[in-house]
Amino acid sequence: MDEILSTGRPLDCLVVGGGPAGLTAAIYLARYRRRVTVVDDGDSRALWIPRSHNHAGFPDGISGRELLSRMRAQAELYGAGVLRGRIETIEERDGSFLACGNNIALEARTILLATGTNNRRPDLDPAMHRSALERGLLRYCPVCDGFEAGDKAIGVIGADARGVAEALFLRTYSEDITILPAGAVDISSDDRALLERHGIRVEERPPLRLDCTGSRAIVHFRDGSQLSFDTIYPALGSEANDHLAQALCLDMADGCCIAVDQKQRTSRGGIYAAGDIVFALDQISVAMGHAAIAATTLHNDLRNLDGLTRQ
Repeated sequence: MDEILSTGRPLDCLVVGGGPAGLTAAIYLARYRRRVTVVDDGDSRALWIPRSHNHAGFPDGISGRELLSRMRAQAELYGAGVLRGRIETIEERDGSFLACGNNIALEARTILLATGTNNRRPDLDPAMHRSALERGLLRYCPVCDGFEAGDKAIGVIGADARGVAEALFLRTYSEDITILPAGAVDISSDDRALLERHGIRVEERPPLRLDCTGSRAIVHFRDGSQLSFDTIYPALGSEANDHLAQALCLDMADGCCIAVDQKQRTSRGGIYAAGDIVFALDQISVAMGHAAIAATTLHNDLRNLDGLTRQ
């Protein structure tokens, strides 16, 4: 990529992250006639979604990749710029921000962080992981697709409080659920009683490997035995893409998510946040709602700075 430098007056907003939140914000800001550019590293978690059936307006479902492609085209239609790259540093200078990354240096009056999170994955090679997702053998979001797992044999990876919570959530959809350890089994006696009451099994043996090459997900154990499932949910948590938030010394919530007010403002003036990097339900519709609020707030804050609002 050639070096890209902002020239003339700064952007009104630099959006970091091109997932559902970042692209929604860009659409709104472009339609507010703001100079806005999105910098996206191409690693949005939405790209993993083979088909979303709970995103309103798509009764037959839509893949995450297609949704992002449509949203990018819509943002560019109204004049937003979308660049492929990764922002590594953001510094405040004389009332604006200088954001730099791989051959990119952009100056902006405001920053909107929509950097998202990444799911922790089970030990699968990338090709098998992608294939398992596409075929529904591996799923990460019971809120999104528990309906599609209805009445199936479900494995939940994670024999701890997180795994217990996910298994109980999935119990709405299936009576055939087994919790599988990712490491040591750490389930309290109270939780074991709760699981037993609802017919959820706990496998005490650590799996040797997971095989998703066939029509079912096969869990192999060291003694040569195996269990097979129609689908498996890894309940291993996620890693927030929070390196910029930490470097900017933003207040955090729940340890790893950016704290914002009701208008998506962070603890630092001129910086806003939206999407899964903000503590909330990790859903496309929620991320888009955050972005609409953040973009409108940002636009009005700039209007106020420019003397375009009533005092």
